[in-house]
Amino acid sequence: MTDVEACDPSAWTAEQTVIVRDDSVGLRAVIVIDDTTLGPGLGGIRLRHYASLTQAVQECHRLASAMSRKNALADLPYGGAKAVILDGPWIVDRVALMRRFGAFVARTNGSYLPGVDMGTTTDDLAHVAAAGCAVSCSDVDPSKWTAIGVWASIRAAVAHVHGQADLRGMSVLVQGAGHVGSALTRELIRDGATVLVCDVDEGRAASLAAEAGAAAVVAAGAVTTTACDVFAPCAAAGVLDAQAVDALDCQIVAGAANDTLTDPGIAALLHERGITYVPDYVANAGGVIQIHGQRRGWDEAQTMNAVMAIGERVSDLLVEAAGRRIAPQTLAERHAAAIVGSAPLGEGAAR
Repeated sequence: MTDVEACDPSAWTAEQTVIVRDDSVGLRAVIVIDDTTLGPGLGGIRLRHYASLTQAVQECHRLASAMSRKNALADLPYGGAKAVILDGPWIVDRVALMRRFGAFVARTNGSYLPGVDMGTTTDDLAHVAAAGCAVSCSDVDPSKWTAIGVWASIRAAVAHVHGQADLRGMSVLVQGAGHVGSALTRELIRDGATVLVCDVDEGRAASLAAEAGAAAVVAAGAVTTTACDVFAPCAAAGVLDAQAVDALDCQIVAGAANDTLTDPGIAALLHERGITYVPDYVANAGGVIQIHGQRRGWDEAQTMNAVMAIGERVSDLLVEAAGRRIAPQTLAERHAAAIVGSAPLGEGAAR
C-alpha cells in the first residue's frame, strides 16, 4: 500500500479485519466486520480453498460489505460481517478447529454474529458456539428460507419483465445443487417453471433433476451460454464477468449466490444488454430474515410473510430503477447507503 492509499479513506473499507491462525488445529481464517452502525455484524462462516491469504481477505471484504447492504435493505437491526476459513489438508480435526475459531469470534465481544455459509453446517456453528460466543444458526439451517426469498424475487422479476404472476412457461437455469439450489429447484417446479439444473458435480445435479423433476441437466461449462428465461446462480461467487455477460442468453438474472458479479461495473453491462439483474444481496436475504425471526421468537407464518416481502422489495426496486433508467444494483446501493447514513450515531449499540 502506498502512502497515498494509506491516507485515502476509501482504501479502508471495513471497520475491522482480523487474521486468525492456530497451527495446533490447522486454523487459517479471516474475520471482516464491515459495519456495525445498525447492529452487530451478521454474516456466515465460509469454508473453502483459497489460493492465497490475499484472495481470502479480498473475498471476505466483498462478502462482508454485501452483508451490510443485505441487512440494511431487509430492514434488519444488524450490520455486515463475514468470515472465511481456509480449507486444506492441514485440517485434521474439524470439531477442534471450529471450537478454536469460536474462541477468536468470542474476542470480537459480540461485534460479529456468525452463521452458516458455503462449506459450513449447523453442527459447525454449534461447535463454534461451544467456545463461548453467540452464533445465529446452530440448530436451524436457513437455506430453505434463502431459497424461498429467491423464488419470491424471481416471481417479482418475471412479473416486471413479462407481466405474469406465476412462473408457468418460464425456463429457469439453477446453477448449484446444494442446499439452497435444491430447495429453490423444488419451489420453482411447484410454481410451474421448467427448470434446468447445473452443478460442478454432475452426479449431484443429475440426482436432483431426477428427484425433483427438473427438465434437464446442463454441463458446468455451458451454464452462462444456455438459453433460458431466468438464470439463477446459487453456487460460488464471481460467476458473471464481462465475457460471461456477453454470452448470456436470458432476460433475468436472480439467484442466491453471494458476490455474483466480479466487479460493480458488471451491473451496468447487464443493464446495457437489457438483462434485468436482481442484486444478490436483495434476492438472498431470506436466510438472514429467518435468523432474525428465530432470535425474536417468530412463528413460521410470521417468518414466511417477512421472507415473501422480499418479492415486494424487488418489485419496487425494479420499477423505480426502470423509471430512473439506471441499473437496479446502482439504486440498491444508494438505498443501502442512505439507510446506514441516516441511522443515529450509536444506533447499533442501542439495537
